[in-house]
Amino acid sequence: MDVFFAASPAPVSRFGLVVPKHRHRIVERNRLKRRLREIARTEILPRLRRDDRSLDLLVRVRPEAYDAGFSALRDELIQWVETSR
Repeated sequence: MDVFFAASPAPVSRFGLVVPKHRHRIVERNRLKRRLREIARTEILPRLRRDDRSLDLLVRVRPEAYDAGFSALRDELIQWVETSR
Protein backbone atom coordinates (compact mmCIF):
# COMPACT_ATOMS: atom_id res chain seq x y z
CA MET A 1 0.00 0.00 0.00
CA ASP A 2 1.04 3.56 -0.56
CA VAL A 3 0.26 5.71 2.45
CA PHE A 4 0.35 9.51 2.42
CA PHE A 5 0.07 11.81 5.44
CA ALA A 6 -0.64 15.50 5.69
CA ALA A 7 -1.56 17.84 8.50
CA SER A 8 -5.32 18.07 8.64
CA PRO A 9 -6.96 21.48 8.31
CA ALA A 10 -9.90 19.97 10.18
CA PRO A 11 -9.75 19.54 13.96
CA VAL A 12 -10.05 15.75 13.54
CA SER A 13 -8.13 13.12 11.61
CA ARG A 14 -9.56 11.91 8.32
CA PHE A 15 -9.06 8.74 6.32
CA GLY A 16 -9.22 8.47 2.53
CA LEU A 17 -9.06 5.32 0.47
CA VAL A 18 -8.25 4.64 -3.19
CA VAL A 19 -8.80 1.05 -4.35
CA PRO A 20 -8.09 0.60 -8.08
CA LYS A 21 -9.52 -2.45 -9.82
CA HIS A 22 -6.16 -4.03 -10.71
CA ARG A 23 -8.06 -6.64 -12.78
CA HIS A 24 -10.05 -7.90 -9.80
CA ARG A 25 -13.78 -8.39 -9.57
CA ILE A 26 -15.97 -5.84 -7.81
CA VAL A 27 -16.66 -8.33 -5.00
CA GLU A 28 -12.95 -8.54 -4.18
CA ARG A 29 -12.57 -4.78 -4.41
CA ASN A 30 -15.48 -4.14 -2.06
CA ARG A 31 -14.18 -6.72 0.43
CA LEU A 32 -10.81 -4.97 0.50
CA LYS A 33 -12.45 -1.57 0.98
CA ARG A 34 -14.56 -2.88 3.86
CA ARG A 35 -11.51 -4.37 5.55
CA LEU A 36 -9.49 -1.17 5.25
CA ARG A 37 -12.36 1.02 6.46
CA GLU A 38 -12.81 -1.25 9.49
CA ILE A 39 -9.09 -1.05 10.30
CA ALA A 40 -9.24 2.73 10.03
CA ARG A 41 -12.34 2.93 12.22
CA THR A 42 -11.15 0.59 14.97
CA GLU A 43 -7.36 1.01 14.97
CA ILE A 44 -5.98 4.00 13.07
CA LEU A 45 -8.31 6.88 13.88
CA PRO A 46 -8.51 6.01 17.62
CA ARG A 47 -4.69 5.90 17.78
CA LEU A 48 -4.45 9.33 16.18
CA ARG A 49 -7.11 10.70 18.56
CA ARG A 50 -5.32 9.18 21.56
CA ASP A 51 -2.03 10.77 20.48
CA ASP A 52 -3.84 14.08 19.89
CA ARG A 53 -2.76 14.25 16.25
CA SER A 54 -4.87 15.66 13.42
CA LEU A 55 -3.72 14.03 10.22
CA ASP A 56 -5.25 13.39 6.85
CA LEU A 57 -4.34 9.86 5.86
CA LEU A 58 -4.68 8.65 2.28
CA VAL A 59 -4.18 4.97 1.44
CA ARG A 60 -3.74 3.87 -2.16
CA VAL A 61 -3.97 0.12 -2.55
CA ARG A 62 -1.48 -1.78 -4.66
CA PRO A 63 -2.28 -5.08 -6.41
CA GLU A 64 -0.57 -7.15 -3.68
CA ALA A 65 -3.10 -5.97 -1.08
CA TYR A 66 -5.84 -8.06 -2.69
CA ASP A 67 -3.99 -11.21 -1.56
CA ALA A 68 -3.17 -9.99 1.96
CA GLY A 69 -5.16 -11.10 4.97
CA PHE A 70 -6.90 -8.81 7.44
CA SER A 71 -4.12 -9.03 10.04
CA ALA A 72 -1.41 -8.27 7.46
CA LEU A 73 -3.32 -5.18 6.29
CA ARG A 74 -3.88 -4.06 9.89
CA ASP A 75 -0.22 -4.56 10.83
CA GLU A 76 1.01 -2.60 7.83
CA LEU A 77 -1.30 0.36 8.46
CA ILE A 78 -0.45 0.44 12.17
CA GLN A 79 3.23 0.39 11.28
CA TRP A 80 2.75 3.37 8.97
CA VAL A 81 0.97 5.35 11.68
CA GLU A 82 3.59 4.50 14.29
CA THR A 83 6.47 5.56 12.03
CA SER A 84 4.77 8.84 11.08
CA ARG A 85 5.40 10.36 14.50
